[in-house]
Amino acid sequence: MCVGLPMQVIESAPGQTLPAGWVRVAGRGEERAVDTALVGACAPGEWVLVFLDRVQERLDARRAAEIDATLDLVAGAMRGLLPVDAAAAFTLPSAMDAAALAALTGAPVPAPALSPLSSTNTELPR
Repeated sequence: MCVGLPMQVIESAPGQTLPAGWVRVAGRGEERAVDTALVGACAPGEWVLVFLDRVQERLDARRAAEIDATLDLVAGAMRGLLPVDAAAAFTLPSAMDAAALAALTGAPVPAPALSPLSSTNTELPR
């Protein structure tokens, strides 16, 4: 399984330690150099999502913290150590309503659909 790690850029200047197009990042107890070809140049302090030593996307600090907390829950579950309220943190997207799914993905919240017999639609479906 491949898991994206939220990491913060700590060095971005190419030189003796970094080739062009690479940055040094830190997160989840480790530090490494990663390729930024998919997202372009990154500045120190930026949060990024790293898969297999490649930056896949830029993150804001809030989203990085959410991903980090979820990874902590997964690690705890793998060790058999889950907090009592952890089940709520593992709601699958398929079980979410449209508003919750939009909040998770950052998409606009969809307008509620009108049912065929709602009070705002007086015609019967044909």
